[in-house]
Amino acid sequence: MIHSINPYTGEKIYSFTALTTSEVDEKIEFADQVFKDWKQTSFTHRAELMHKTAHILKQNAEKYGRVISEEMGKPITQAIAEVEKCAWVCEYYADNAATFLASETIETDAQKSFVSYEPLGVILAVMPWNYPFWQVFRFAAPTLMAGNAAVLKHASNVMKSASLIQEIFEEAGFPKGLFQNLIIGSKAVENVIRNNKIKAVTLTGSKPAGSAVASVAAEEIKKAVLELGGNNAFIVLEDANIDEAVKVGINARYQNTGQSCIAAKRLLLHEKIADSFLEKYITEVKALKSGNPLEKDTYIGVMARESLAEDIEKQVDKSVAMGATVLVGGKREGAYYPPTVISNVTDEMPVFKEETFGPVIAVKTFKTTEEAIEISNNSEFGLGVSLFTENTDEALKIAPRFNEGAVFINELVKSDPRLPFGGVKTSGFGRELSSFGIKEFVNIKTVYVK
Repeated sequence: MIHSINPYTGEKIYSFTALTTSEVDEKIEFADQVFKDWKQTSFTHRAELMHKTAHILKQNAEKYGRVISEEMGKPITQAIAEVEKCAWVCEYYADNAATFLASETIETDAQKSFVSYEPLGVILAVMPWNYPFWQVFRFAAPTLMAGNAAVLKHASNVMKSASLIQEIFEEAGFPKGLFQNLIIGSKAVENVIRNNKIKAVTLTGSKPAGSAVASVAAEEIKKAVLELGGNNAFIVLEDANIDEAVKVGINARYQNTGQSCIAAKRLLLHEKIADSFLEKYITEVKALKSGNPLEKDTYIGVMARESLAEDIEKQVDKSVAMGATVLVGGKREGAYYPPTVISNVTDEMPVFKEETFGPVIAVKTFKTTEEAIEISNNSEFGLGVSLFTENTDEALKIAPRFNEGAVFINELVKSDPRLPFGGVKTSGFGRELSSFGIKEFVNIKTVYVK
């Protein structure tokens, strides 16, 4: 059995019977059969169903948001916003997929030559618990609009969310079997990837999980897209608007109780404004409301599992033993870890070197912009960076020097259906969202007529 346990109450709220290997194979075979008809459908028909999906999400945002909060502890207001964002990505691809995947004529010595974009087949998605709806929909909307089928292996602690997503697509009118939730554990993923009906795989998760999935996919000569961890720097230059940077910086680190790959985890401050910035920042941190995730004014909930809070505790305690100073927070209570700010950090401390997947930010100062760039790039990760300055022209000049998948100037790093999303280095490879994301799982076919 696979169980969902409310991390705030400790109560077992949902239980699911894991599928056998033969049941999984049957579902994949079913998806492949449905795909053969689905790939022949028009973009107009697909868009109609995707718009219906968006409508269902909007109509039921509070209901679905409550399930998210119960399963992984996300504050309810943020959970509802997550569901509403899923409706946006559905609408975006409903409106744009036909344009993105239109055949492109290429002038050559041929009578006619062009590139067409054709669906691959059944795509496997291995998805995490931290954004249990958004992570799935940002994969599923472009994948289904491209004409593929999809099977989902979701995180074991959010299987109710996974089952609801399948129900939503079916309620919207998508053919039964086109999108299916596989109730399986992590150990069963390898066999799914090796199934000859699976044509590609995408994973959002940790570096070890990404490495394992990519290795199996490579053995089977199947495409993989990986969106892995991040250790984003949030850089505040001397000329920045401090009040605005503080406001954005709070959301950049602490939304979703800090459980986000693109959260700001390293706070780099110019030494001349560090004290004034931290004074305001810590005041805002102390004002964040912690408590029951189902209460609408709660901003910091519990972490998705107590073991995750324990992991953060170990990183903080080890860093303190190495000389770091806790300015606020730092005391775990069960699955709750308070919003925490740590200063006097060095490059080798866990809170600075490793990804902290929770509400902890490590502070370091710098003297020059050159030094800030060097500190930011000194990471195995490369997902994104935020840079705050009033001189946007100069910021644009230095943007290419950051070894990241994204540079956000005077804003937190965030995903947007209109922009490609993904990283470099151990943050993964491939892109989600935008026109780039929908082309990850298509056959880019050359057609040449002499």
